[in-house]
Amino acid sequence: MAISLNWVNDYIDIEKEDKIELANKITKAGINVEKVNVFNIKNLVIGEVVECNMHPDSDHLHVCKVNIGDDVTQIVCGASNVRTGIKVIVALPGAILPGNFEIKQSKIRGIESNGMICALFELGLEEKNEENYNKGICELSLDAPIGEDAFKYLGYGDTSYELDLNPNRTDCNNHL
Repeated sequence: MAISLNWVNDYIDIEKEDKIELANKITKAGINVEKVNVFNIKNLVIGEVVECNMHPDSDHLHVCKVNIGDDVTQIVCGASNVRTGIKVIVALPGAILPGNFEIKQSKIRGIESNGMICALFELGLEEKNEENYNKGICELSLDAPIGEDAFKYLGYGDTSYELDLNPNRTDCNNHL
């Protein structure tokens, strides 16, 4: 059985609790937490593309200036739908995307890139198929708050505990 900590937080304020330590406390109290699943990606923020120009050495890449809240950073992006004025999901250096793909500061065809503007399938939130690939990067609402955690904004920032319930603990079998 799995239980969402976002759901638990609706009833008990556990926002500031360390999720691993909380799992240990629950296990010590008699409900075995077998696994902690964290559905979050660190260094994933909401950004706004403030400038978008063609890459000087490519017919499909763009060099973008992206406002990430406390800074404006340069990112090389190959998506066909990237343009000035849109709000986007930005994986900053240090973010680890599904498949253990770490975002690093790099040079793409000689131009510095300090992150990645993301499509939902790159975050594991959509199936990677031709239709989703052709949609390009995820365009967020214009009221999305720049610099904020993108996973939480999308409603995906959650941790769940997989519980091994003893058959004698019938008091714990009613979570949907």
